[in-house]
Amino acid sequence: MMGWWGPGYGMGGWGFLWGLLWFALIAWGIYTLVKIAGQGGFQGGSSSKQDAALELLRKRYARGEIDKETYERMKRDLEE
Repeated sequence: MMGWWGPGYGMGGWGFLWGLLWFALIAWGIYTLVKIAGQGGFQGGSSSKQDAALELLRKRYARGEIDKETYERMKRDLEE
């Protein structure tokens, strides 16, 4: 009996390999989602962008590009 897909496409050796491939892809997807969630990746990365902006602001203040009042005002704006 040939079945729906014809000979060799059903439960032969390839069927087992395709099932194993699907299992591996699902496991990899779950692993990736857990890894991203553990790093806080679902928050859009706003904290790392904020940290980078604050670091740049500190460097500008240290180089004397901005005065203390401007630094404090911009820091407040970034932390909100």
